[in-house]
Amino acid sequence: MKKRPVVLTVAGSDSGGGAGIQADLKTFYAFGVYGASVITGLTAQNTVGVRSVFKIPPEFVIEQLEAVFDDFDVGAVKTGMLCDARTVETVSEFFVGRNVKNIIVDPVMISKSGHALLEENAVRALVKRLLPLAAVITPNIFEAEKITGIKISSVEDMRLAAGKIVELGAKNVFIKGGHLKGEPSDVLCSKNRYVVIKGKRQSSLFTHGTGCAVSSAIASCVAKGYNIRMAVRTAKQFVEEGIKKGYNPGKGCGPVNHFVRPRFPENRDKTT
Repeated sequence: MKKRPVVLTVAGSDSGGGAGIQADLKTFYAFGVYGASVITGLTAQNTVGVRSVFKIPPEFVIEQLEAVFDDFDVGAVKTGMLCDARTVETVSEFFVGRNVKNIIVDPVMISKSGHALLEENAVRALVKRLLPLAAVITPNIFEAEKITGIKISSVEDMRLAAGKIVELGAKNVFIKGGHLKGEPSDVLCSKNRYVVIKGKRQSSLFTHGTGCAVSSAIASCVAKGYNIRMAVRTAKQFVEEGIKKGYNPGKGCGPVNHFVRPRFPENRDKTT
């Protein structure tokens, strides 16, 4: 049997299955990679909202990381909900100590229902410790505003914020513009290079877990050898199709369909 790349998610658990670890593993499956997981927190959550969060002690987060890296050759890592500053710092130190590459950072800060998923002091730790390790960081506009202090109301504002995040140390920044009015445009920035990726607004309301799916899809593509630009475009197409064909198993905001078929580009050039 052909060996599949191993992709690790370091994130929280969504008991409703639409986001977090559960969404990441579904996305990994859709992209044909082997998914491993390190759980940083547990949420009591469904399609209506997050009820509560239970943080996993950083010491046990490290035990999980060591168990994975002692056994597997990890091709890429995505981080999601990291809860607090200690966990951010602990995970970052582990990545540095193990010389981990291909880190995709989804800076999860707040749920769609408004529940805080990252403590205030942890935002500073993420910017200082984890962001410089990121091959790609994938904030939405609210997270980009939090990181940079730049108010975002246009694509030009997204460009300014992306440039600021690159200055802070990230190799590539992918700001998701789905919350802007009009047709959604995203911005991919690498040093002084900007690419605006236009999309089509979907009438579907199945958007729960979109950020998790995007970052997991990018990590999967990177592990399979695709360059960042193609990984981002493939991830965007995957999520757009997942929103279009989503469904609602509950009473609130339904999840994207993680089992749509990705359309892989032929070029696997590893340059950005």
